[in-house]
Amino acid sequence: MIRRSAARRPRITPRAIPFPGGAAIFRRMFVRLGCRGRAPHFDVVFYPYAGLSHTIRLREETAEARLSDLMRGAPLDALEAAAAVLLSKLYRLRLPADLARRYRSFADSARISRRVERARRRRGRRRHSGPQGVAHNLENIFRWLNAEYFIGRLPATDLGWSVAPWRRQLGVFDPGMRHIVINRRLDRPRVPEHVVAYVVYHEMLHLERAAPLHLRTPAGALAHRDYRCRLGLHTPEFRRAERQFRQFHLARRFLLRAGLW
Repeated sequence: MIRRSAARRPRITPRAIPFPGGAAIFRRMFVRLGCRGRAPHFDVVFYPYAGLSHTIRLREETAEARLSDLMRGAPLDALEAAAAVLLSKLYRLRLPADLARRYRSFADSARISRRVERARRRRGRRRHSGPQGVAHNLENIFRWLNAEYFIGRLPATDLGWSVAPWRRQLGVFDPGMRHIVINRRLDRPRVPEHVVAYVVYHEMLHLERAAPLHLRTPAGALAHRDYRCRLGLHTPEFRRAERQFRQFHLARRFLLRAGLW
């Protein structure tokens, strides 16, 4: 997700549910994985994502973890496995095979699959108005970017313009819903196509790194460390790939000058 670097504005967010035993689980897995340094303070909650998604952020001495509320009542071994997956990515460690198997067994079970489908129908996908805009067609842009930069290997994806202009986001890829939505503010004749293409390309890089374990984290301010499980939010590797876009500097310059960045 690309966000403008403007000051944060208060937002109404879904209600998180405290997970009193969560910190102990994360501390145990921190020790088991051999994570480097002193363990942070763990703040763990259940969060109503649209799918089986989990997040972790490290802000100074506190690790803020959100587990999908679909895991409430899950067996202890599944909760430990989810914590281990998040910590392994945060600290860039190899996830032990037995823990990966535990999580897959839980996530792929028929019971959880049914709960995920019900949650997605109830909570819905991010609304958008489809790929055809007033000035730009996202489907055409996605198609040529896929051919030129990804050898056509990215899967067909739900694309659309935001229903209303966003204040801070330029684009978002939601791995749970598998869709890319672009800020309607970019759908103007004065915005060059390569600028829109850059934003779409950025989200396609997230699509390319989409998590097979259905884990994700929302984008946050770049001032703190923030990692996506199997997605790698804006890591150095991600930034190098982003600069492969041929008009990277032109697009960024335009966004800055137009006050869209």
